[in-house]
Amino acid sequence: MKLFLDTANLEKIRRLNRMGIVDGITTNPTLVAEEPGEFEAIIVAICKEVKGDVSAEVVATDFDGMVSEAKHLSALAPNVVVKLPMIPEGLRATKSVSGMGIRVNMTLIFSANQGLLAAKAGASFVSPFIGRLDDIGQRGMEVVEDLVKIRDNYRLKTEVLVGSIRHTQHVLEAAKVGADIATLPPEVMDKMMKHPLTDLGLKRFLDDWEKAKRTKPSITV
Repeated sequence: MKLFLDTANLEKIRRLNRMGIVDGITTNPTLVAEEPGEFEAIIVAICKEVKGDVSAEVVATDFDGMVSEAKHLSALAPNVVVKLPMIPEGLRATKSVSGMGIRVNMTLIFSANQGLLAAKAGASFVSPFIGRLDDIGQRGMEVVEDLVKIRDNYRLKTEVLVGSIRHTQHVLEAAKVGADIATLPPEVMDKMMKHPLTDLGLKRFLDDWEKAKRTKPSITV
C-alpha cells in the first residue's frame, strides 16, 4: 500500500520524504490556507520535492469553473492530480477532464455508491473519508472494504485512496483490507515509527555496549 502525506507543510514533507517512505501528497484548501505563501507556489514546491502524485483541489463548484481550474492546476506540474468534489457537477467535470488526460482524485466520498459513480465517471482515485464517518457513529472502514471489493470485482483501474485518517489503526486496517493508498497527517506517520519496546530495546543494547567497553581487557600486541 502506498502512503501519502495529507499536508501542505513543506518542512514536514521534506523531513519525512528523506526517509524514503512518502509516495505522494494530498492537499485541500484548508491545508494550503494554513501555510504562508501563494497557493500555486506551494503546490509547485511540493511537486518538486515529491516525485509521486500531488493532489491539488479546485474551489469552484460549477462545471465550467471546475474544468477551467482543473486545466490550470494540471499544468502546474506533471505529477499534479486534480481533486474534484463528489457532487453532480463534479462527476460531470470528472468525465470531461479525465477524457483530456487529466487525472482526478474525487474527494468527499462517504459511501461506496458515491465511489462507484466516481470510478464510472473516470476518476483515477476515489477518496473515502473514514474518520468523519466514524465521528457520526458509522464504521468508515466499511466503505473502504466495499470499494475494494467493487474494484476487484470489476478490475477497475480506479485506486482507493483512504482519507480522513485519525490514528495508526486506521492505516493498519486500510492496508489489511487492500486499499491502494492511505493519506495521513505527518503526526500519524510519526506515530507509526514508534513503539516503547523499540526504545527500551535500543537503550538496553547501547547500555550493554558501554558496559562491555569498560570491562573488556584491552588487547596489546
